Amino acid sequence: MSKNPESVSLCPLNSAAATEPEPLCIFGTGDLGRSLGQRLLQSGYRVVYGSRKPHSCGPLPPGTQAMSHSAAAQSAALVFICIHREHYNFLETLAPELQGKVLVDVSNNLKKNLYPEANVEYLQRLVPGAHVVKAFNTLSAWTLQNGPSDANRQVYLCGNSAEAKQAVAETATKLGFTVLDRGSLCAARELEDFPLQLFPEWRLPLRIAIGLTAFFYFYLLIRIVIYTYVQKGDDISFRIMVSLANKVFPIVSLIMLSLCYLPGVIAAFLQLYRGTKYRRFPDWLDRWMLCRKQLGLLALAFAFLHVLYTLIIPQRYYVRNRIAGSTILLIKENKTSAFDSALAWRSDSFLSTGILGFGLYVLLGITSLPSVSNALSWREFSFVQSKLGYLTLFFCTLHTYLYGWNKFLKPTSYPWYTLPGYLLCLIVPTVVLVLKFLLLLPCVDRSLTRIRQGWDRTNKVDDGEKSLLA
Repeated sequence: MSKNPESVSLCPLNSAAATEPEPLCIFGTGDLGRSLGQRLLQSGYRVVYGSRKPHSCGPLPPGTQAMSHSAAAQSAALVFICIHREHYNFLETLAPELQGKVLVDVSNNLKKNLYPEANVEYLQRLVPGAHVVKAFNTLSAWTLQNGPSDANRQVYLCGNSAEAKQAVAETATKLGFTVLDRGSLCAARELEDFPLQLFPEWRLPLRIAIGLTAFFYFYLLIRIVIYTYVQKGDDISFRIMVSLANKVFPIVSLIMLSLCYLPGVIAAFLQLYRGTKYRRFPDWLDRWMLCRKQLGLLALAFAFLHVLYTLIIPQRYYVRNRIAGSTILLIKENKTSAFDSALAWRSDSFLSTGILGFGLYVLLGITSLPSVSNALSWREFSFVQSKLGYLTLFFCTLHTYLYGWNKFLKPTSYPWYTLPGYLLCLIVPTVVLVLKFLLLLPCVDRSLTRIRQGWDRTNKVDDGEKSLLA
């Protein structure tokens, strides 16, 4: 009777197929070693630990076994080195046991350029017969213990042996991480510097924010507090804490928001001038465009501070005292303040544009979160960050114009011949909005769209010359 070739055997597996898989070895029983072992166990691996004191090395994940370094090295083909570089010396004596093994170096240093060579290169020199791979050093013990998350799921690795890297990559993939191969051991120094970086993409935006805040704070301090004390003899230094800060925060927020969109406008005009999209932007423009997200988030933080400071204005002693004094004065003089319809329109428009601008501001911040942006298509993300972004800039700029209204016509607005802060902060956003309006003109927009779709003015000229020669 013939057997069905598509049938599946339901017989029990034989003893050879049911043998346990070869264990993985971990040198080091610290936090990282224990977390890595726990994660490996959860993924179906057998784990053995190599320790100087296998009988008193502290609590280990249940199901693992601790033994001497020599015995642990002989029992596994892949060994994780979860110890600090200064303790690598004993590995030289284990060179015979580690011959042909795959060693995964997960170490990091306390600061950059601490040693003349990378840790993994030093390890390769101590054990020349092993296949050394740098990996898992960008993950924390907490990440290994709790599994990959949206913000930390990548494993960078490098090594000189393709087979060894493949073995480590398969293990990392089974643990739930995404593997990025950075090449040979020459890239090890770069991988070891990754965990030592402190917000590298935030440095320029933070410098801009700190610089703008310091400049406008001292500028307004001179215009408001110092000028009043020198010219009138009044001490209003108490306004430094709230009033002055609440003038600086919206100024910095609006300027930084406009700085998010200014590089895109500059890039568009540069492409129009060159007539092609295939030439690189200047390095300063590239760097500027890469930090637009950070600029926008810092701008949103300053906008939040402005909102919070504005909400506490009615609670201030100075404001309550002024309102009470004005009310008592009107009562004594038996007068009432006339209702000004124009002022009411201006006040409501000022508040309305501020609320709309801040609402759109928050929407931009939410869509910049990885969990939200990953759920949006490119067209949806571009619509929010570009179209609604310029609308946010428009409302915030209009909010500032309504705040100033006709104050710029009054001579008292220019103490010591200095411009008001709100006038200075309107320069950059106004320029951005005017340039963007020019880009939206049909003739300009049509040319820019053709360029971004691949049209090249140089190629067109070359084709015209060829047709004339023909």
